[in-house]
Amino acid sequence: MKKFFLMAMLALHTLVAAAQPAIDDTPKLDFVMQLNVTLGAPYSVGETPQGRRTVIPITGGTFEGPRLKGTIIDGGADYQLASLDGKRTSLEAIYSIKTDDGIYIHIRNRGIICTGTDANGAPQFYFKAAPQFEAPADSPYAWLNNAIYVCQPVFSQQGEGIALKVWVVK
Repeated sequence: MKKFFLMAMLALHTLVAAAQPAIDDTPKLDFVMQLNVTLGAPYSVGETPQGRRTVIPITGGTFEGPRLKGTIIDGGADYQLASLDGKRTSLEAIYSIKTDDGIYIHIRNRGIICTGTDANGAPQFYFKAAPQFEAPADSPYAWLNNAIYVCQPVFSQQGEGIALKVWVVK
């Protein structure tokens, strides 16, 4: 009797599980903004015990998205640390932006750049980062403080800077 009861419960569980729709819990991305960053001349600290250190000054720019727009403040920098073989670079860009209504927001953007080849010898390039925003808690932009973001570069044809498209992970 116990065996029959266990088999019946297993069958019932299987039927209930099959009747429920699959839950798609894959994260979604929503566009937040594009940052158009102007850059100064890079300089190298040289080869350190951790790798080759390069600093790229952030000299300004603009940003715009569905819920905010404004300017990028001069004075930040992108601090890059390249492996000695040149195939992987860690980056940390630290800078601030100012919205059109006068609110300052601090950004710390960490990421990686990797180059190499795939199994067939074709070149590969990967460049992604994860910006973190620090907006005033009492501002209309406080929502930036409470989410995870990802960004991807869009390289400028003029070579004067870099554009970064930013999405929030939902």
